[in-house]
Amino acid sequence: MSESAGKSFLWNGRAVRFQPGETVAAALRRAGVTAFGSAAGGQQGRYFCGIGACQGCLVSPAEGMPFEACLTLARPGMVLGPVLPAEGPGA
Repeated sequence: MSESAGKSFLWNGRAVRFQPGETVAAALRRAGVTAFGSAAGGQQGRYFCGIGACQGCLVSPAEGMPFEACLTLARPGMVLGPVLPAEGPGA
């Protein structure tokens, strides 16, 4: 069995496999995911700069604050999805 067997996280309920040392963004790109949900200014979230400066690759974990997918190493069992647009008064 290879060292990477069973290494996956969930993106919108879909299992995404990753290699050791691979970022969430790289694994999503390799899996064919190009749209990461909404981004600042009403733009489409995506993997763009690769260094966290543009924050276009923000993703939301099931619990916790959104983070840059291009800077975060993938870990088994992560449950991720797109950042949802702000809702409610003053949003």
